[in-house]
Amino acid sequence: MAISIIETRWDEHQDALKTLRQKVFIDEQHVPEELEWDGEDQEAVHFLAMDANQKPAGCIRLLPTGQISRLCVLSEQRNNGVGSSLLIAAEEAARAKGMEEIFLHAQTHATSFYEAAGFSVSGGIFMDANIPHRQMFKPLL
Repeated sequence: MAISIIETRWDEHQDALKTLRQKVFIDEQHVPEELEWDGEDQEAVHFLAMDANQKPAGCIRLLPTGQISRLCVLSEQRNNGVGSSLLIAAEEAARAKGMEEIFLHAQTHATSFYEAAGFSVSGGIFMDANIPHRQMFKPLL
């Protein structure tokens, strides 16, 4: 499946980014809207995955702190490399910005996905939006 990744800003692709996150986090995973829309989107660099028909398939964001967050892929696009492609794009952007480390809060069911990408678990399980998470780090040096 041909996937292209676009680096963008919130103002440029807000509708597509909001639609993806609404479907995956709010509708599918029942994340409360007030937690999903955390006010950090304007400061983030966003990445949007487009399928072969140029329809949005997934997204991720990189915050100025080095935190990667809001990785989501539409259910029909999962297990096709979309998530990995988005994660790589965010990591490459962090390296280009001179960040020495990136981190994320992974849903526990996804920790093996992030471990395969070179992230390491740090600390115990915590709840975020009623979903168990683990903090994970990856050095970029």
